[in-house]
Amino acid sequence: MGLDFEILAADGAARSGRLRTPHGEIATPAFQPVATLGAVKGVPSPWLEEAGAQILLSNLYHLSVRPGIEAIAGLGGLHRFIGWSGPLLTDSGGFQVFSLTGLRSVDDDGVTFRSHLDGAELRFTPESVVADQRRLGVDIAMMLDECPPYPVEHRLAEAALERTNRWALRARAEWDRAPGAGGLFGIAQGSVFPELRRRAAAELAEMEFDGYAIGGVSVGEPTAERRAMVAVTAPALPEDRVRYLMGVGTPMDIVSAVSHGVDLFDCVLPTRNARHGLLFTRDGVLRIKNARFRDDERPIDEACGCPACRHCGRAFLHHLVRSGELTGAVLASLHNLRFYLDFMAEVREAIASGRLAHLASGVADRYGADSTADSRLFPETQAEK
Repeated sequence: MGLDFEILAADGAARSGRLRTPHGEIATPAFQPVATLGAVKGVPSPWLEEAGAQILLSNLYHLSVRPGIEAIAGLGGLHRFIGWSGPLLTDSGGFQVFSLTGLRSVDDDGVTFRSHLDGAELRFTPESVVADQRRLGVDIAMMLDECPPYPVEHRLAEAALERTNRWALRARAEWDRAPGAGGLFGIAQGSVFPELRRRAAAELAEMEFDGYAIGGVSVGEPTAERRAMVAVTAPALPEDRVRYLMGVGTPMDIVSAVSHGVDLFDCVLPTRNARHGLLFTRDGVLRIKNARFRDDERPIDEACGCPACRHCGRAFLHHLVRSGELTGAVLASLHNLRFYLDFMAEVREAIASGRLAHLASGVADRYGADSTADSRLFPETQAEK
């Protein structure tokens, strides 16, 4: 069984739909909690299901480092290994091409990594990445890509695009040779150069992937440029396939991307911010470490149904987070994930009712100018992505 995507409603370029996968259906637009090593930090799978998570994202590079693809396959595949019955997507290691600059070398055939843990060598090629994801049994497999940094010269961005698209042809051929249970996504690169973005999208569309991703954003570029590249790339990707914006982002980033036809998102922002005491509410971002919450008995967000809001007051969470108590990070993470998942449901409803512009206006008022909502506030670590 492959993937089947159906658009159910539209509001301008925005669309809500249904993606059928071997492990269940996903209502889109959808947000994927990041389970890099197979688990979202501090949040067990049953709690994710209760919060409304439809799909999780894991990382092929990190799973290859430990416990190893062979070990996971021998235990029945990634779903069985992590105890998650819903859809799974695995990133290919392309982000690590960007983030592990000092621990990798790239050539036309693939990428050689040195493990960030012990220096052991790992070799990734377009074919091996597809084969490993097939062995894991994931619903959505991402092709190997070269993600250039920001800033980058035009000639280097073009070279990365060309290499990525050559790898795309090889990945597509490997998938067609022995298709997995789900589908394979192509990834459009091009940095902040519109003509490269359009070229990447056009060339990938000819390869007829099962879905398409916008890669190489949220790597240090200004917010305006990030959103501009999404606005250029998304409409250039096939309309009848899922469009996935990788590693983004803030509520305003999501609404902006949805308005240009993006369907799928992932980001460590909700859980990473939670561990630092920054919580998303329907009234804006709340900094729970602030002294003014020391005696505040109210829930984090009165409209939220997460365990933290049902059972804890702001004062207690303030105490836990300020004290460095692990329970504080867990409760805060649960809350932020529930906020994001509820937010995506609101986005879907807004599209269905033709009110996305109204929703976007409110999001801009509450989160648009708040620097604490920026995905670069706290630098990512390799264990997070």
